[in-house]
Amino acid sequence: MTAERENEEITIGGCSVIDLAREFGTPSFILDEADFKSRAHQWRDGLEKHFGDHAGIAYYAAKAFISTDVARWIAECGLGLDVCTGGELAVAIAANFPPARMEMHGNNKSEAEIAAAIEYRVGTIVMDSLQEIDRVARIAHTKGVVQKVLLRLTPGIEAHTHEAISTAHKDVKFGFSIASGAAWDAVLATSKHDSLQLQGFHAHIGSQIFVTDAFETSATRLIGMLARYKEEFGTELPELDLGGGYGIAYVDEDDPISPETTLSKLSSIVTQECKKNQISIPSISIEPGRAIVGPAMITLYEVGTTKEVQLDDGSSRWYISVDGGMSDNLRTGLYQAEYSLSLANRESCADLRSARIVGKHCETGDIIIRDVQVPSDIVPGDLLATPATGAYGRSMASNYNHMVRPPVICVHNQTARIMIRRETHADLLALEIDDAPRTLPPSKKGQE
Repeated sequence: MTAERENEEITIGGCSVIDLAREFGTPSFILDEADFKSRAHQWRDGLEKHFGDHAGIAYYAAKAFISTDVARWIAECGLGLDVCTGGELAVAIAANFPPARMEMHGNNKSEAEIAAAIEYRVGTIVMDSLQEIDRVARIAHTKGVVQKVLLRLTPGIEAHTHEAISTAHKDVKFGFSIASGAAWDAVLATSKHDSLQLQGFHAHIGSQIFVTDAFETSATRLIGMLARYKEEFGTELPELDLGGGYGIAYVDEDDPISPETTLSKLSSIVTQECKKNQISIPSISIEPGRAIVGPAMITLYEVGTTKEVQLDDGSSRWYISVDGGMSDNLRTGLYQAEYSLSLANRESCADLRSARIVGKHCETGDIIIRDVQVPSDIVPGDLLATPATGAYGRSMASNYNHMVRPPVICVHNQTARIMIRRETHADLLALEIDDAPRTLPPSKKGQE
């Protein structure tokens, strides 16, 4: 990210945080366009470098953060787009994203979502249950389409991450287990439908992962399934999607793996395992999301109050309250996530002391950072910046306590513009209507 200190204050994309706060208010998400695009190119170029003719698509995971601008950036950078819901699909459609470079995920896609994806000619649908196999097949048949599909498999891996974002062990809602035989049952179920074209397999082992061993194990087990398919059907499946989950640095102790290291190791294990199983190397796709947008964004807050709280053991805790909170950063509450913090509007020579950074919501758990060293002279009106909030900050934001969600401000070459505006109280009230009471018609079942 192009964040640095100039004249004591932090600038990002060449824009002063003081000027950004004055122009757009706080809290605000500040997105560095150049940094975002640079990371997108690193993953796409790395995939092509290490897999060559076998390079598939680097799909940007929309769940991390999506807008029409971001969808257009992704298209310009030559990446694909992974969507999980009708809402994410609607953003892609509004941005005219190339449908052939899209895939649709989700463990419980509605019929309307499936139909919309097929109508837009989304390149690949990743199927997640036996009922969904039948559902996608039926809708595709009705529309006269042979839909390309992948099966999401769970390779039985305990990824080194928080339980809530570990998605490839046995007891999860996602995919078909390889170990239990459910994965092969899904292959057989898919093969019965003329309206489905099975392209290969997909796995996503979790999020915020800092080592490659779990990715390598997942690739090995998926390739074993490709080999079994060749043995049983006499043909080879052409695609393998190894998912995402690559971690980023939130605090100094975090040591993320680079695209170069990740893709080099994946290339080696894929080549080795395909040779061992005597199958061709398939087209390899990946799904970086957090690794692209996460480090490219900061959240800018203003301090409202500070408070010294005496504890039972005789010590005290310094609480610094800002004008946002769990409505713009839910990760601390959900995953016990950790963040760093910078005093953004000035430099300070004051001694550092421990503080807890909290929001303004009616929850004791409304904590942004549980314990962080900050200058001891922080006062109301100071600006605080939390880096690496691009992934899951705005996308998980809520209106709890009827807080309006912050804007996303794009900075680039010393300019700033609104990508997503700040919500208003009028927006919240617009959802309320004076609807007349109605008598509901009896169901058909009740009439029988």
